[in-house]
Amino acid sequence: MRYVALLFLTLPLAAQPLGIFENHQDIGINPKPGSAQFDAATGEYRITGGGANIWATTDAFQYVWKKVSGDVTFSADVTWIGKGAVEHRKATLMLRQSLDADSPYVDVALHGSGMTSLQYRQTKQGLTREIQSTFNGPLHIRIERRDDQFTLFAGAPDGKMQATGPITLSLKDPLYAGLAVCSHDANVLETAVFSNVKIETKPKEPVTSVISIFDLQNRFARVLLRVPHRVEAPNWSPDGRFLLVNYGGDLYRIALDRPQLERIDLGDVQNVNNDHGISPDSSTYAVSARGPAGASQVYLVPTSPGGKARLMTPDAPSYFHAFAPDGKSFAFVGQRAGNFDLYSMPVSGGPETRLTSNPAYDDGPDDSPDGNWTYFNSNRSGSWDIWRMPPAGAGPDDSQAQRVTSDAMEDWFPHPSPDGKWIVFLSFPKGTEGHPANQHVQIRMIPADNIAAKPEFLMRLLGGQGTMNVNSWSPDSTRFAFVRYEIP
Repeated sequence: MRYVALLFLTLPLAAQPLGIFENHQDIGINPKPGSAQFDAATGEYRITGGGANIWATTDAFQYVWKKVSGDVTFSADVTWIGKGAVEHRKATLMLRQSLDADSPYVDVALHGSGMTSLQYRQTKQGLTREIQSTFNGPLHIRIERRDDQFTLFAGAPDGKMQATGPITLSLKDPLYAGLAVCSHDANVLETAVFSNVKIETKPKEPVTSVISIFDLQNRFARVLLRVPHRVEAPNWSPDGRFLLVNYGGDLYRIALDRPQLERIDLGDVQNVNNDHGISPDSSTYAVSARGPAGASQVYLVPTSPGGKARLMTPDAPSYFHAFAPDGKSFAFVGQRAGNFDLYSMPVSGGPETRLTSNPAYDDGPDDSPDGNWTYFNSNRSGSWDIWRMPPAGAGPDDSQAQRVTSDAMEDWFPHPSPDGKWIVFLSFPKGTEGHPANQHVQIRMIPADNIAAKPEFLMRLLGGQGTMNVNSWSPDSTRFAFVRYEIP
């Protein structure tokens, strides 16, 4: 590869422009100093770094950085030079709180082996955690910050991107956004080339959450509560008296007769996300929260005060989605061996049962009230569609999985009504990657006894992630709850 118009910088003391970046330096302990070059003619960055690792409680790597604030979209094509001494050498797009070796951070890390992961350290001197992408050996990677949520995207240039995450992490502006290279062996140097590097920022916009209820008979939505922050994923309680939502890592009730947020004490369970529910007998909350594995795990917590939470899924990440109609088991999404599939587990505990095996991404399982079907969404057809299978699983090679929707929209989170008549779901515009927040989406519905019917449009709104991740039907099936968002 030919490089011209070269700027070669090795001293971090004099801040000189390096393409779009402000400066570069070694972070942490690096016996062999790193370096950075920018080819003005091609726009390529050639970064050489050493260091033992970007992991655990401290890091060591070469970093080319600039300060950024607000929401961030950071992308690049990445190519390694040479075979490499260690397969877990890392080339990353990083958002870092400070230039300290033990700083909180989040990055999308491309390993020399081709593995890609969303890595993050929550606190200074804390342990690094990761969620691995199902896409191996990408050439194009991207990390997005939206408020306190961070999502990894990986794929081929000009191809469809695979989303991983999001994770929630509280980082304060400004951040150090940059290109990082670590050799994983402090005695050698490794080089990666970053091209088509783009960093786009915009100020964080205040979000208003509008918790709403849709009346099925009148096809009309009314506002229950407006709050000046992001509230997500309403469940309707089996007794019909309140909604369950998450906000800021905690679980809250919203009483329908006195709508306000009332925090629920979950004991030691913290960092709750938007996959939660209530058992049919109202005795148990199911929550997905960051657990000892460092990623989302499923807990069951008694609804009576003082009850002790039980960690149900030792493997992570795992995301609860629905109790079975009889309340004896629950369905969840788990990433195992790099693939997201559907699983079930008895509420009494025990081994998880795998329900799907297709190499595609499956999500959002929810059972019909008669116990005959589990509805879910999957991209196994090349786009995101609603599918269904027997609750015991899709069978060998997923031969018993049936496709339900097949139009141009990207469909997520199917929820059967308690009376078994309807399936309501969320639809993103064609080509949407994953289920991001703050999108112009639709809520649509099909009759459960005629899945070949054209989906009925119910409403259009600003939403997506957080709107209706989990079942939000009222017990009498006349209404369902959802969240729309307002951004000035």
